[in-house]
Amino acid sequence: MKHFLIYTNQHKDEGLVLTKRIQQYLLEKGQTCSFRTGEPGEQKRIEDADCVIVLGGDGTMLQAAGAVRGQGIPLVGVNLGTLGYMTEIEPDFLEQALDRLMKKDYIVESRMMLHGRAVSCAGDVVENYALNDIVISRSGSLQVLHFNVYVNGLFLNDYHADGVIVTTPTGSTGYNLSAGGPIVEPGAKMILLTPICPHTLNQRSIILSPEDEIEIEIPLGRDGGKQMVEASFDGGHAVALSTGDRIRIVKADKTTEFIRLNQVNFLEILHKKLSGS
Repeated sequence: MKHFLIYTNQHKDEGLVLTKRIQQYLLEKGQTCSFRTGEPGEQKRIEDADCVIVLGGDGTMLQAAGAVRGQGIPLVGVNLGTLGYMTEIEPDFLEQALDRLMKKDYIVESRMMLHGRAVSCAGDVVENYALNDIVISRSGSLQVLHFNVYVNGLFLNDYHADGVIVTTPTGSTGYNLSAGGPIVEPGAKMILLTPICPHTLNQRSIILSPEDEIEIEIPLGRDGGKQMVEASFDGGHAVALSTGDRIRIVKADKTTEFIRLNQVNFLEILHKKLSGS
């Protein structure tokens, strides 16, 4: 690696103190290094880097992942908040981690992504990608939503819930976890479907093959009324959907590359989260 880009959440790195510390260290070692401050919702494309060092939390990692999507540029996270699942490096061990990056003493882990294709009744098409999840939830007044879910063209179930989450293993520790879905090791290959606050007792998460094609149809709502919902990709880009519209979700042909230095693995982080330590 020769050119590093630092992607910084400047609200967590006040005054860019840690950003400048990293940049100075890399420059002294003969590397080239630039930095960018990411703002919520910003995914301006990154093209000129061999590695992106992300300073912040899991939300900042998701922004950076969107900015490098499909280019094979690996990400490594420096944790500047609470214990995160995606950010591996602690500031106290920063220089040791940078030395390992320069020596290529690491492994690269490919994480699966989702591709969503929303089609309206009028034939309009909107497509996007997600590393964590695609969430279909209400848009407007509080009401129970109705969804028809198909897998590989076959009807699976009709859900009465506040929404539906379709997530990757990486995203299993996000909204999916809050909604009562299972925790999955992030390197696994599967798709999870979890209803948000289901209004019947027999509606639970379903684990599907990564080759499965999921289609969610927005039917008529309560008392035959029109439903207005939205599909959000990684909590950012949102697509408006209404009765008669459908969204097709499959495993993407793109991946996100994570650098692993093996300082802390997923199971150690999970143990600390579950134990409250």
